[in-house]
Amino acid sequence: MINFYVQFWQTPVKMPWMSQHVAFLRGINLGRHKVIKMEDLRQIFMSYGFSNVLTYINTGNVIFESDEKKLQENIIELHLEKSLGFKVEIFLRTMQEVTKIASHAPFMSTENETVHVVFLRKALDKQTRERLLSLKSAADDFAATGKEIYNLRFDMDKSIFSNNFIEKIVKDSATTRNLTTVKKIAEKYA
Repeated sequence: MINFYVQFWQTPVKMPWMSQHVAFLRGINLGRHKVIKMEDLRQIFMSYGFSNVLTYINTGNVIFESDEKKLQENIIELHLEKSLGFKVEIFLRTMQEVTKIASHAPFMSTENETVHVVFLRKALDKQTRERLLSLKSAADDFAATGKEIYNLRFDMDKSIFSNNFIEKIVKDSATTRNLTTVKKIAEKYA
């Protein structure tokens, strides 16, 4: 009987009244800048009252549950800055949204291609979307759906795509993940 309770408490249990979220952190663990150990990040999120907090790879993907109906990115960012001593931008999505992003991507990559997902704070206006889509080339293709931009890289050497490039186009902050990472988060944690 004791063994059952030990196993029960070591395994994250999804509570039906809680909603599952993913926080995609921008610009951490790139070289020596904004270095955060994933265990420390997990502990910080737990200290905010979130439950079943997990991290996926070292690029700042935090999976957690909250009983709050509407989480605010800026409030979590303020808590992170206070805990870490530097500003970190986050892009929140529900796990349902992440699953949809992973399964409804407009591009599928072949052997030498990659697909990236850019997370934005708000959907693109018509003019910005048209400017982005006009950049399609032999090296890159772009699509925008909701608060995400997709980039299919045909040729890494000639590609113009980068997170900074997208931020200049949309005139706002963004963070980028490989579609494979997004799919693995959805498969593993949803």
